[in-house]
Amino acid sequence: MRFFRSIAIAIYCGCLLGGIAGAANPPTAQKAAVRSEPALALLPQSFGGWQMQGSVHTSADPAAADPTNAAVLKEYGFTDLASATYSRDDGRTLKVRAARFADASGAFGAYTFYLQPEMARAEIGDQGASAGRRMLFYRGYVLVDAQFSDLSAMSGAQLRELAGALPQPIGNSGKLPTFIEFMPHRGYVPNTQKYMMGPRALSAETPPVNADLVDFSASTEVSMARYNTSSGEATLMLISYPTPQLAAEHLRRIDAAHQMAQPQSGVSIVENSGSFFDKRTGPIIAIATGAVSDSDAKSLLGMVNWEASVTWNQATDNAQARDLYLLILNIVILCGVLGGLAVVAGVAFGGIRILMKRWYPEKVFDRPEEMEFISLRLTEAVVKGASEGGPERGRPSL
Repeated sequence: MRFFRSIAIAIYCGCLLGGIAGAANPPTAQKAAVRSEPALALLPQSFGGWQMQGSVHTSADPAAADPTNAAVLKEYGFTDLASATYSRDDGRTLKVRAARFADASGAFGAYTFYLQPEMARAEIGDQGASAGRRMLFYRGYVLVDAQFSDLSAMSGAQLRELAGALPQPIGNSGKLPTFIEFMPHRGYVPNTQKYMMGPRALSAETPPVNADLVDFSASTEVSMARYNTSSGEATLMLISYPTPQLAAEHLRRIDAAHQMAQPQSGVSIVENSGSFFDKRTGPIIAIATGAVSDSDAKSLLGMVNWEASVTWNQATDNAQARDLYLLILNIVILCGVLGGLAVVAGVAFGGIRILMKRWYPEKVFDRPEEMEFISLRLTEAVVKGASEGGPERGRPSL
């Protein structure tokens, strides 16, 4: 009995300690990860035969990355910049500037902002392009601008190795906006897609509608691209809102502004050049415009169709929910381990006892001198009493 009582006490204490440890450790570990993640170095000391010369220069000011478009970088969620110069034994040099953003959407948006139509596609990182000795690519939430002194056949492979050494975002911060998937592929003019998260980036382009009608205060996102049609080049603009109701309300405003705009008055609320068609599909407003025929503009607009997607296992960034999940998981694992140990100990104890009784009967367990058995011996008392009283003792008297 003492053995089983000790096992029960051990299990109880283990579960209690496991619960306390599980409650304390996950938040601490998470906080440590959050504290250490921004401190991750953007650029490695060496990659692909390139060695860093001197020290890396860092800055948290977007003006250090681009003085002219610092406000645009801020809209994309710029966090910090690292720049360094690398060299090889053959005397070639490579200047690398890496900008980190709050998430992959910001890096993708900044990449499209600097992307030029004349650039050639490059298989580097998530997306890449090249123009002579300059390479531009992004991977995760980092945008890299690399400038070679001289190119070689292995320059692309070396930058792919650099892309693999860049820090990566955690959880949903590594996902791109889903609405850009509804941009058509047929007729797309390469390197013309632009993704905007604020009015500064939108104003840098020539949008069909201006920032006031788009209304970025409603958590709005915009994607634009140019398309070749049979009658000319058209511009397609997708405006994504959080809900279909917001999209419907803003579509009414855009239609009202388009009807009021007069070409001769120079009104810039809506760009009125050529065809202008718009529609709403779910939470997305699609606008097709340009010096193209109405049929081509409608055909381009008809290729945009939003479809709802439901994800049951979508990751969450709720720290409290994650901590509670880890706490319960740790408790269940600890209880399972302790329960397994208890079962093993019980089987071992019972098995050893059975084997000892079989191999050494009445020598280790159940020895006669140690047997504690209380017996009332009622049968002996009745027989003894009957023999002392004789046959007449139990006969009733008259």
